[in-house]
Amino acid sequence: MTSRRITTKWTSLKILKWQGPNLGWKEFAIPSSDRNRKVCDGSTNPDLESTCRRPLGLKFNSATCDLHIADAYFGLLLVGPNGGVAQQLATSAEGVPFKFTNALDINTNTGVVYFTDSSIIFQRRHYFLSTIMFDRSGRLLKYDSWTKEVTVLYKGLAFPNGVALSKDNSFLLVAETTKMRILKFNLDSTTDSYIPEQFAQLPKMPDNIKRNDKGEFWVALNSGRGRIQNDGETKFSVETTIRWFTLDPVGVKYDQEGKIMKQLDGNGGIWFDSVSEVEELNGKLYLGSVVKPFVGVLCT
Repeated sequence: MTSRRITTKWTSLKILKWQGPNLGWKEFAIPSSDRNRKVCDGSTNPDLESTCRRPLGLKFNSATCDLHIADAYFGLLLVGPNGGVAQQLATSAEGVPFKFTNALDINTNTGVVYFTDSSIIFQRRHYFLSTIMFDRSGRLLKYDSWTKEVTVLYKGLAFPNGVALSKDNSFLLVAETTKMRILKFNLDSTTDSYIPEQFAQLPKMPDNIKRNDKGEFWVALNSGRGRIQNDGETKFSVETTIRWFTLDPVGVKYDQEGKIMKQLDGNGGIWFDSVSEVEELNGKLYLGSVVKPFVGVLCT
């Protein structure tokens, strides 16, 4: 499959395709056909998100070239290789509607999509209430592309966010944002019980997780610039606290065992006020943000 660069631009609430420096951005897909362009294009009003939709997680299935989309308000979506209007795949699980569909990853061998519903109480425009109230109603789910069924794998998560499969699809990482940690779910279990273990503890709230071609994981850190935050449960060793406190990490790369390999330091700069995604591709880091109207590119 040809490499594609797709992003969600926060001021337009639609999915754009980067065509290179000469051609720039082009609209690739929209979440629904009833989207009012006059109202939605260029909008930064969070109260319009439920009307205009809010694409968050994006992932191409390399086997089919279809783009899967986790839309915060419209659920799990699918659009073909040529883009256009997305098709709605799922909006609920176990009779409980999705309130905050967030991130996803795909096992291209099986067609199973793993994704998060960050809360069954709060929608995306009220995400701050979810964090300060330590809402633990989030869910990890899977969608089977063949049977069209949605299964809840785990409940009671504190703002589950980023999702990333291991290179061999044997385990899944999930960012539990308000507990400032990454959980690991083993998928090769012989039972249907998915009990997570802690993969990494973080000094700030994690957002998306992206795996590179080597099987390493970049975790974007999206809060608490230059300081340690603690929800009363998270504990750090003296060594860990000193290491994190003296730096301004906005992204951390882990190997498959949870060992830190590299850290992206924001150096207190305003351009790194909010880093929601770090994706490594062809020697470059692409930085996404939920509040900045651009995609940053760093050479590694």
